[in-house]
Amino acid sequence: MSLAFLVSTTSAKSPPFRYTLIMEPTSSSSSANQDIIKLRAQLDSVVVPPDLHAQATEMIDRLERMINQGFYTEEFERTRHYLNWITALPWDKRVTQPIDLNTIAQTLEQHHYGMQEVKDRILEYMSVYKLRQSQSDGIARSPLIFLVGLVGTGKTTFASALSQALGRPLGRIPFGGMGSARDLRGQSRLHLEAEPGYVIKALKQAGVKNPIILLDEIDRVSESARTDIMGVLVELLDPEQNKAFLDHYIDYPFDLSEVLFLATANNTTNIATAVLDRLEPIRMPSYSDEEKIHIAREYLLPRVLEESGLSAQQLNIDDSLWPQITRPLGYDAGIRTLKRTLEGIARKVARQIVAGQIQSAHITPENIKTFLPKW
Repeated sequence: MSLAFLVSTTSAKSPPFRYTLIMEPTSSSSSANQDIIKLRAQLDSVVVPPDLHAQATEMIDRLERMINQGFYTEEFERTRHYLNWITALPWDKRVTQPIDLNTIAQTLEQHHYGMQEVKDRILEYMSVYKLRQSQSDGIARSPLIFLVGLVGTGKTTFASALSQALGRPLGRIPFGGMGSARDLRGQSRLHLEAEPGYVIKALKQAGVKNPIILLDEIDRVSESARTDIMGVLVELLDPEQNKAFLDHYIDYPFDLSEVLFLATANNTTNIATAVLDRLEPIRMPSYSDEEKIHIAREYLLPRVLEESGLSAQQLNIDDSLWPQITRPLGYDAGIRTLKRTLEGIARKVARQIVAGQIQSAHITPENIKTFLPKW
């Protein structure tokens, strides 16, 4: 608002001066008022808990009182950023697709060869989960599955398979190298550039309150912050605590009891006992050579050919070579080295085709050394 003074003089018999105060709206105040209207409309357009709605409304009211003060711009950005977060969270949205054990079993088979014991354990947990849902109007606490195994055994892929089978979005929280509990719980809005933690960010990305959240490599957090991070993990995984998880930035409890947490680790040495007590551990076995050969022929090779731009006619591998390709450097529990070997072969074939030296390649015991990558 601007102040305008009109000054006029009169005759000697009249008072010498007369002042008229006129309040004229400025373009900046008008724009600020429009901002306030937009913030109120944004808040009212979604469903948030009543207490949080009242708290956010009070913030907007305070912002409105600051329109004529110098801190309006800074306060507006903070308020708008906060409202953007709380209005984007899935306070009442959830996936309602029923659990179909046959679909889960088929999807696990598509993504993993072998590992029948692991699949059976997951199906058992899903069966109990389905029964709980039928007894509680479709809402029940999810199991806390914990896959423990060596690198490359397919732990993360199980999360993707479950996401596909259950029709639930998948959010991933990487714990490798995590150096502060604030990464999980967020930071207070009193700090500049404050943000919510990974948990709230995963929920916003998922868009529902019952997604699958992958807690990836929980054994690889920073040594200096392990105690604090494990303390937050206990709260995340404890059914009595996670129904009111408090992120420091949002500063309002969020119910995580419907989230299906799936954790992974290479081993349990660096994981707190209190965390292990709340998880359902499933040991991931190493692949045998026979299983690796089947996986390489039926799953990996077609994928590598597609990624390399080659057709099945342009690269053919003699059956007798699969044991040698499977173990180029000795035993490996997973299949990552095997996949890299196939990718190396495909690259060499692709280069020769592009150079016009060959039109296709048939890998045999006589020429295998030409195509195997040099490690």
